[in-house]
Amino acid sequence: MTPAQDPKPARGTQPARPRPVTAASDFSGLLLIDKPTGVTSHDMVDRVRRVLRIRSAGHLGTLDPGASGLLVMALGAATRCAALWQGGAKTYEATIRFGVVTDSQDLSGAVLEEHAAKAAALTEHDVRAVSERFLGAQTQVPPMVSALKHRGERLYTIARRGDTVAREARAIHVYDWDWTVFAMPEARATVRCSGGTYVRTLAHDLGAALGCGGALAGLRRTASLPFDVARACRLEALVALTPEDVIAAHAVPLDEALGVLPGVTLDHAGVEAIGRGQFAAVDAGAAPVGAGPRSVVLRDGAGRALALGELRAGELPGRALACPQVVFPWAVREGRAA
Repeated sequence: MTPAQDPKPARGTQPARPRPVTAASDFSGLLLIDKPTGVTSHDMVDRVRRVLRIRSAGHLGTLDPGASGLLVMALGAATRCAALWQGGAKTYEATIRFGVVTDSQDLSGAVLEEHAAKAAALTEHDVRAVSERFLGAQTQVPPMVSALKHRGERLYTIARRGDTVAREARAIHVYDWDWTVFAMPEARATVRCSGGTYVRTLAHDLGAALGCGGALAGLRRTASLPFDVARACRLEALVALTPEDVIAAHAVPLDEALGVLPGVTLDHAGVEAIGRGQFAAVDAGAAPVGAGPRSVVLRDGAGRALALGELRAGELPGRALACPQVVFPWAVREGRAA
């Protein structure tokens, strides 16, 4: 049987150029970006795709166009396990304007109320004392201008039509709220909170508790554990550096990024079995057994991550069955089980 030949391009057309292949285009891991204000998180993902010539990319948590700071992106095979890095605590530098209430809970929205006199009467002590009420575990109603979905539609899309829908309160945790600058009617603070916390809503709710209203005037994300903006790539560097230099200076390889999970080392037979989507007998070691899907990293003898999975109890003491859930492309073997 002769191999099929590619059809010739139609007259007057040019064949598609092959996608350039670089070390960056084949990279799998996380890229740390310092997003500037004025661009969306989706815009930054598109720019990274173009610059690195990589097809598979996505961010791990939206930053609003008016916010700057750390935007963590998953590249290559890391997009298959992005949720692993989304739950870490976040740190923000937030500026709050007191005496105003807007429909977006920040200064980009339409002004609904103004209370300049009440804001002028606020003291630093007032703000510090009331903000302490927001520390700890609590629930928060997400704002309408968020990327959450209601019946398949983004809330911000619904808000742009002028509509409002009921939103369920979600559990959040504010670990620290440290005030750094007071220049009333504005004040700046460093807020460390759980993933999924809306700082604009904290600003709005704080203003309401103070009796004068409040809106977010500025926001910068400085950390998303375990990552920090100090290692992130600024937009000008993304454009000026070669793709390989961007990866070398600002990316976290998948093997390193998966260090957030316990690992299990496979022997040769286990590598072959996992590559075919089959179970493998392993020494559990300190890894948890029965912790659920994607609770452990399955690695080869050299430490390279081959798959995510879970361990199930084996028949012999100290032994377990490694059950693959996500097998990375480089680990797949021919004849993999369906």
